Amino acid sequence: MKTAVMGAGAVGGYFGAMLARAGHDVTLIARPQHVEAIGKHGLIFEGRNFNGAIPVTATSDASGVEGADVVLFCVKSSDTESAGQSIAPFLKADATVLCLQNGVDNAERLQANIRQIAVPTVVYVAAEMAGPGRIKHHGRGELIIGPSSASADIAGQFTAAAIPTTVSDNVMSDLWAKLITNCAYNAVSAVAQLPYGAMLKVKGVREVIDSAIDECLSVAHAAGISIPANVKQAVFALAEAVPNQYSSTAQDLARGKLTEIDFLNGYVVRKGAELGIPTPTNLALHVMVKLREAHLQQSHS
Repeated sequence: MKTAVMGAGAVGGYFGAMLARAGHDVTLIARPQHVEAIGKHGLIFEGRNFNGAIPVTATSDASGVEGADVVLFCVKSSDTESAGQSIAPFLKADATVLCLQNGVDNAERLQANIRQIAVPTVVYVAAEMAGPGRIKHHGRGELIIGPSSASADIAGQFTAAAIPTTVSDNVMSDLWAKLITNCAYNAVSAVAQLPYGAMLKVKGVREVIDSAIDECLSVAHAAGISIPANVKQAVFALAEAVPNQYSSTAQDLARGKLTEIDFLNGYVVRKGAELGIPTPTNLALHVMVKLREAHLQQSHS
């Protein structure tokens, strides 16, 4: 199975590395500094069960998706439309595009810019870019993919490559469960620049997270989305599973980059306003991260 990873950062790099280790033909499409490092040393992988260099093809050109049977679409949510337009001319007619992104509306937005069906995919992995061409894996690594003609075969091949993958007919519910997790952790971890375990030890943080989750659940229910009954328990269990993990939003701010917060807490705020559901906790979390972004932009100007 030939696979291309569009946006090979922490998430895309991790899954690309796992597939390459299992013998699949993988092309990573990444930023030039990562491509250069991978070309010299391979993709350096640091994890609990493996440490070493993985030989893999890397390019910074969107044409890297050409000929791929499966495309893992892993760009930031704010880049969905532009990245979709850039790969569209090179996609094979029967390619399957899996949308491995934060938020709940990326597949729909991507679909408008490519000929192929964009399959919504839920990602559970704790990973970070530890430098140019270096992936550090902290834990987990599962995928839940929506239904398509190729989904069952992809799930089987990914699972055989040590990427536990299931196909769900209710993937929107799964995406919302992931969104709720992101709304609970990302902004707090980002503003504090603390990993999950440490931030939960600060007095009042659990109550803030609890309130953010309740608001998300109210919005989801008003939108007709069914959420698993144990979602709150699962959210708090995450800090015990990966206590040293920083949120992707925290990692972005630490690198001086803009975040995806508009598609996380910001999305819940917008959807809540549309449905008449108040979301003051999510609004506060969204605004705090936007203030940090404004500070970064001011310091760079």
